[in-house]
Amino acid sequence: MNYLRQKLKKWFGFDDFRPGQFEVLSSLSQGENTFGMLPTGTGKTLIYQFFGRMINQPVVIISPLISLMQDQVDRMRYLGSKKTVAITSGLNFVEKKRILNNLNKYNYIYISPEMISQLDVLKYFNKLDIGLFVIDEAHCIIQWGTDFRPEYLNLHRIIQSLNNPQVLMLTATASKTVRSEIVHKLGLHNVKYIVKSTNRSNIMLSVKYCDDTNDKNNKLLSLVNKLCSPGIIYFSSKKMANMATIFLRQKAHLKVEAYHSDLNNENRYRIQHQFMNDQIDVICATSAFGMGIDKSNIRYVIHYHMPSNIESYVQEMGRAGRDMKESISVILYQKNDEMLQYNLLMDNIPDDDIISFYYRNYKKIHNDDEQTKLLKYYYDNDYSEEKVINIFQARRLDQKNSLSEMLSYVLNNYCRRKKLLSHFDEKFSAHNEYCCDGDHTKLNLHAANLIRSNIKTNNKHNYDWNSIINSLFNKMH
Repeated sequence: MNYLRQKLKKWFGFDDFRPGQFEVLSSLSQGENTFGMLPTGTGKTLIYQFFGRMINQPVVIISPLISLMQDQVDRMRYLGSKKTVAITSGLNFVEKKRILNNLNKYNYIYISPEMISQLDVLKYFNKLDIGLFVIDEAHCIIQWGTDFRPEYLNLHRIIQSLNNPQVLMLTATASKTVRSEIVHKLGLHNVKYIVKSTNRSNIMLSVKYCDDTNDKNNKLLSLVNKLCSPGIIYFSSKKMANMATIFLRQKAHLKVEAYHSDLNNENRYRIQHQFMNDQIDVICATSAFGMGIDKSNIRYVIHYHMPSNIESYVQEMGRAGRDMKESISVILYQKNDEMLQYNLLMDNIPDDDIISFYYRNYKKIHNDDEQTKLLKYYYDNDYSEEKVINIFQARRLDQKNSLSEMLSYVLNNYCRRKKLLSHFDEKFSAHNEYCCDGDHTKLNLHAANLIRSNIKTNNKHNYDWNSIINSLFNKMH
């Protein structure tokens, strides 16, 4: 361990490892395929950056989002790894060709599962002596692979075609069952698991029950006025994120921006950069924002719409409090909110009739919508109609069960942290006034230094959100 600590100090300037980093590096040093489940904010990037310097061979990192890759490339270069590159759809033909022709000159190569699945790209990777194949945010294999980004299911073939390099899987959220499924999907055996607690004890957990939409919106405004910035508010609707942004700018006297997939790359980068540099107080976002965001001083995460599963919730609320100071996660829940998530989930999964229609008419179908592309993947990979129907029936059941478990957490009247951690097979018993608002506990926000000292608005005023939203909606069209 002294040797690794010496290198840590020499290469990165840190005196000691964060929880789990040393154990994962030790496993990798012994040649093991390794699964690292480490809490959000514990520096997973440093692990493969460190190991890459040890072995002096190329490290390939499978990453889910372009914005995440760009952020990680910038961070790696800042920490001294200049020979780092991301191969994304944002590159033009000349840029992409130049990088691929010089691929052996890079130490760290970020790429999406879709890009590396392209044969004209993969052939360049086949020429490399890859020292480590990293799957960052490995839970995406299960969360997205079946019905959203099926190329994640191709990764086992990619690994085989690359002559089975050593594999590192990294995530902050995966139950024991999900961890086993990830390893199985990748076709790996004899994997060493390094599993640390998902508990972020400095993040208070709260659920606010709302009588109706107007009550929910007023509770949101009250929280934003009261809590210390910066903060993130998650929405399942881009339209609602936009409207809430305009309203909060007017009523909370804070710098607020919306962030979602409708923004172009330039605006996404600008907003992300401004938020990282404390030029924005509040982000009203969809799940497109946050994966890989390593801003240390986020004080709160609010979910306007309840998440569809516990893993997503832990990922998103885990963006708060990475400086280890007290922070808070709040879910605003209105009766039947779960139906929004249910409908979104079911709309994304092809039903039996759609699957049968596609298999009968595949030669005539030239649509470019997501479901058509999804079914084309299964058809092109020789899945039978019956097998695809069974896959999506099972997926619907999994999604329903995950949503039910999330709802159970929201409606739970006892210790929320105990309920949350039980999903990851962890036990918890240290409930107190800094834990959660379950068991009729009143959270001590003042003692936790989470209350703003310069509140400028009147929190007692209840706004008529219906008329305000209608007014804002008319202005936007």
